[in-house]
Amino acid sequence: MLNLPFPVRDANAQSGSDGLGSLPEWDLSDLYKGDDAPELSADLDWLETECAAFAADFEGKLADLSASELLTAVQRNEKISQVSGRIMSYAGLRYYQLTTDAERAQFTANCQEKLTNFSTPLVFFTLELNRIEDEALTSAFAENTDLARYEPVFRRIRAMKPHQLSDELEKFLHDLGVVGDAWERLFDETIAGLMFTVNGEEHNIEGTLNFLTDPNRDNREAAAYELARVFNENLKIFARVHNTATKEKEVVDRWRNMPTAQTGRHLSNDVEPEVVEALRDAVVAAYPKLSHRYYELKRKWLGLDRMQVWDRNAPLPMEDPSTVSWEDAQKTVMDAYNAFDPRMGDLAEPFFTKGWIDAGVKPGKAPGAFAHPTVTNVHPYVMLNYLGKPRDVMTLAHELGHGVHQVLAADQGEMLSSTPLTLAETASVFGEMLTFRAMLDGAETKEQRKILLAGKVEDMINTVVRQIAFYDFECKLHAARRESELTPDDINAIWMSVQAESLGEAFDFMEGYETFWAYIPHFVHSPFYVYAYAFGDGLVNALYAVYAEGGEGFEDKYFDMLRAGGSKHHTELLAPFGLDASDPKFWDKGLSMISSMIDELEAMED
Repeated sequence: MLNLPFPVRDANAQSGSDGLGSLPEWDLSDLYKGDDAPELSADLDWLETECAAFAADFEGKLADLSASELLTAVQRNEKISQVSGRIMSYAGLRYYQLTTDAERAQFTANCQEKLTNFSTPLVFFTLELNRIEDEALTSAFAENTDLARYEPVFRRIRAMKPHQLSDELEKFLHDLGVVGDAWERLFDETIAGLMFTVNGEEHNIEGTLNFLTDPNRDNREAAAYELARVFNENLKIFARVHNTATKEKEVVDRWRNMPTAQTGRHLSNDVEPEVVEALRDAVVAAYPKLSHRYYELKRKWLGLDRMQVWDRNAPLPMEDPSTVSWEDAQKTVMDAYNAFDPRMGDLAEPFFTKGWIDAGVKPGKAPGAFAHPTVTNVHPYVMLNYLGKPRDVMTLAHELGHGVHQVLAADQGEMLSSTPLTLAETASVFGEMLTFRAMLDGAETKEQRKILLAGKVEDMINTVVRQIAFYDFECKLHAARRESELTPDDINAIWMSVQAESLGEAFDFMEGYETFWAYIPHFVHSPFYVYAYAFGDGLVNALYAVYAEGGEGFEDKYFDMLRAGGSKHHTELLAPFGLDASDPKFWDKGLSMISSMIDELEAMED
């Protein structure tokens, strides 16, 4: 094992068990020192005053502003976004550390309600921007280069023009947003509060899901049935959340004249529907040569006649069952980042040394992992639930990639830094690929190479095949909800219709697996987000192929792409690499990389 390259601050560390070492915790003081910090109160007071002043200064007047006056309005609006983003980042991150804490939940809800109330008078801004004539806006951009820098933001805002409602209705929907947020919080708090008993011991959902990667098949089976039991006990709540969230979306979409439930996501992602459908179709067509073929291999490795769902993420018999300490995980990822370019290592280092990562599994902590950009004048924070699995190392590499991307894009400012979701996964998946390739190059035996290849293929299948199956589930769920209220059995049936297709003939499905849709947070928090994972994986596979070919200046082009944030369309960002995601054949390149890895694994069996 390798040594720790950078110190973890003890003041921010949680003493880990099971050989994990000291796991870092967030230091949120860069946002605010506490929920009673005078700076936070001052920011809330400023927001209330500035939102009212902004409306008084500009409502009903945008079309008549000069280019310089319009720039002032844009910059003031951007400052409002930054201050409100800082407040909600602090409240949200603090809440995710302990979602079962009533005081933190109340604080987050109160902040959200205040900001919603303060910002309701600002709804006019995007509505009036969309009423400015194209010629007038083009002329203003030509007159003022500082204003022209915001053209991509205007373009994305104006893409919603056909779906814009009256000013009064837009304000009503803005105010109603806190109700939708309450359903999301109900989902989060329900999931975080669930307890599961496996082998006589209680675990939260993260600890229980972790059993599905346990080397002991009996433990995996016990955990799977316990997950099913607890999900089933709470299924009415989860079905109500999904029915309400999808119905709310259907109502808003109908009023906005959105042709499909997915349209809003495509618009916010700044991606054409036909590009997403080309990706979806390419992946579904590839199921037989990807997931079906790989799981048949895995069935043989595990010595099983039939695979059960609790075998999907089982470790391979030849894997080293030992856990990876936090120090070794950090060293592995940092070495890979530095080997690509020392600048990448420099950008990643503060995450480990300054309390920007919260890694430990703790009661009440939100499950999963994410990188939150906060605001451009602070820095991102990464959340993990680190249990020392090899996949946890890849998750660290993934989320750290997001963090590096967010740091680089911050110079674009609040309105231009946010990358559309389809490209937001680029740096994260690329960070995973760098880490994987570094580990593969260091493999000393055929067996080690096989384990690494199988692990990567499995991760890619989870990222591409599983996420597109999730996307199909959501498409079917939202379409069905437009016709009728859905019973839990209805939702279960939709879930199973995509699972069997994506996983293949190697699997049997236990009774109770039909409820496993219940714990996926993206379905509630970010409808149709999931295809961004597959988009990012396919894009990175193509991007990495360009890097592997030794293209001159790749590193500089890569950093330029990340620095661009949301200031460019995906066609502009990929052009320097000679790539075009709008070409239907583009996706076949990425899928072929996965297929070629399975080819190599099959060849090892001969």
